[in-house]
Amino acid sequence: MPSKTIYTRCLPGGPWQRLLPGVVLLHDQNPTSSEMVTAALLYAGANALLSGTEACRLHGLRPSALPDAQGLHLLIPHDRKVRSVGFVTTERTVRLPSPSNRNGVPLAPLVRATTDTVRRLADPLVSEELLIEAIQQGKCHPKALLWELDHGTQRGTAVPRRLLTDWVDIRSMAEARAKLLSRGLAAPPSHWNAELFDCSGKYLGRPDAWWDAVGLAWEIDSFDFHFRRSGYRRTVDRNTRYTTAGIVVVQTLPSQLLNDPAAVIADLETAWRVAASRPRPDVRFTEAA
Repeated sequence: MPSKTIYTRCLPGGPWQRLLPGVVLLHDQNPTSSEMVTAALLYAGANALLSGTEACRLHGLRPSALPDAQGLHLLIPHDRKVRSVGFVTTERTVRLPSPSNRNGVPLAPLVRATTDTVRRLADPLVSEELLIEAIQQGKCHPKALLWELDHGTQRGTAVPRRLLTDWVDIRSMAEARAKLLSRGLAAPPSHWNAELFDCSGKYLGRPDAWWDAVGLAWEIDSFDFHFRRSGYRRTVDRNTRYTTAGIVVVQTLPSQLLNDPAAVIADLETAWRVAASRPRPDVRFTEAA
């Protein structure tokens, strides 16, 4: 088609619009996210991969756990020069991964897409939420994310590296999500991992979260099910010690933190009101080491 015809049809009020250099959208409505992705890939050329926030979304991470739109981030072979323009950021890389295709869109693997996103984030809380989502929903192991950070550019990796180092085991991962969730409470916990003792000095337990003003404990189980009788028995014994000492306890499964956070918040709010309605039990705590 003659360039003059394209130029004329892309003028203000015309039926077409230019999305990117050399890429024309054949209607004048706002482009859909799918059209923007297609345009970006056409602009970047062969072997380009979609990474960043949009790739995380297409991999299935929940939109509520993703940062605000940052435009589209594309990885291209290191020997090609395609400048960033408009809503497209291009990144040349010698470590171009094999694509993971979703509905015909070549995506960077979720581990790479996640690390490409967090190293561009300024807010540590947003990074934390995305990493938790990638690990629990996307099943990315913290070690795999750390490896990716170690082998890519080091710019912007200090915060995610610190978080991931603390989350190598599943237990600390569940606690991290619990801490994130607790920010939505009217009265957040006063302490985490404090050791509790009754008036005689008898050890009661070390709840994940503790509200000292009202004597409320929150326990996050390590796993959704106890595969050994000994693990179940220890949980029963611990909760019995809490109850005997007058402590109100809420017990939550890790899957509940991910799948039904609203119900967890409701349980904690109700338990706090119950705990606040009676005299505080005669217990003391020591700070976590």
